[in-house]
Amino acid sequence: MQRTRLNTLASVAGDRLNVFFNNPWRRFSLLSISLFVGLFVGETVSTTAGQTAQWDVVAAGLLVGFTELVNIFVYRDRTRRNVDNVLNLFKVGVVYSLFLEAFKLGS
Repeated sequence: MQRTRLNTLASVAGDRLNVFFNNPWRRFSLLSISLFVGLFVGETVSTTAGQTAQWDVVAAGLLVGFTELVNIFVYRDRTRRNVDNVLNLFKVGVVYSLFLEAFKLGS
């Protein structure tokens, strides 16, 4: 790509974020927040889509598509970056909350 100001700004900002989140406590807090936000989003999507019972199929299809896109993005390379870990834990939170909702509805 060309070395434009915007490209340079984006690469420098990305490098600074990587250096900032290389600290183990900051990385752990970022990954924990990502997991908990995924849990919240999964609970919200399942309860909102289940209210009218008209968007269940669409919401399920979107969540499966999101899960597969995250899997492709995370597992295409052997190198793991912070963004990959954050997206993967967000996906784990969403899927886990959907399992919890299924168990709650089943009992």
